[in-house]
Amino acid sequence: MTGILNGRIAIVTGAGSGIGQAGAEIMAREGAHVVIVDRDAARAEETRLRIEASGGRSEAAVLDVTDDEALRRLIDGVADRHGRIDILHNHAGAQVAGDLESVDIAGFDKSWALNVRAHFMAARLVAPVMKAQKKGVILNTSSSSGVLYDREMIAYTTSKHAVIAMTRQMAGDYARFGIRANALCPGWVDTPFNEPFIAQMGGRDAIESYIADKVPMGRWADVSEIAEPILFLVSDRSSYMTGQILVVDGGETVV
Repeated sequence: MTGILNGRIAIVTGAGSGIGQAGAEIMAREGAHVVIVDRDAARAEETRLRIEASGGRSEAAVLDVTDDEALRRLIDGVADRHGRIDILHNHAGAQVAGDLESVDIAGFDKSWALNVRAHFMAARLVAPVMKAQKKGVILNTSSSSGVLYDREMIAYTTSKHAVIAMTRQMAGDYARFGIRANALCPGWVDTPFNEPFIAQMGGRDAIESYIADKVPMGRWADVSEIAEPILFLVSDRSSYMTGQILVVDGGETVV
C-alpha cells in the first residue's frame, strides 16, 4: 500500500478504539507501518485485523503506557526491528470526573500519569531515535478541554492544558533536530471515552441537549472527521508547522 506516509514507521498509543483506532487506520492506509499500542489485547488485535483487511501493515503491542520499562522495551524494540521511528502519536488517555472537592485523588493522579506523564515518557524515549535520523513527528492528543473550561472536570482539564504546554516546549527545544511536535484538540467525538462525563451530565439525553446547545455545528464528530486532521499533522502536509494546537470541535471554542 502506498500513500503520503509510505515507508514510515508510526507508533500510536490507545489505538484499540475510537480516535486512536481511526488514526492508526488512516496512517496505515497512507502507507505507514503502524505499531498499535493498547492495554486491551482484544482491541489491539481488532485494530490490527482491520488494517490487515484493508491491505495495510501493522503490529499490535499490549502494554500499559504508564509502565516506563514496558514503554522503553516497546520503543527500543520498534527501533531495533525497523531501524527508525518516524511518527509517535501519544493518544492513550482517560477522563476522570469531579470538581476540586469531589474528584477522587487517586483519579487525579491517574489522569496526570496517563494523560501527561506517559506522553512525556514516550516522547523522551523516541527523541534520540528521531534526532539520529534528523526527522520525526510527535503528535500529542490534548482536547478542546485543554483550551476551555469543562464543567466539574478539574483532573481532565488540568492534564489537557498541561499537554499543550508540554508540546510547545518539545517543539521549541527539538525543532533544530528536525523533530516537529503538535497537539490535537478534539471536541465532542462520539466514542465510549466520554462515558464518565455523560454519566456526570445525567445520561445520553442530557449530553445530546448539551452538545446541541454548546456546539455551533450542533452535533458530535465522527472519528473519521478526526482521522483526517491526524493525517495532516503527522504527514509532510504540515511540514512547516510545529508547536501548534489544532482544535477540531465543531466551533465550540469560538462561542
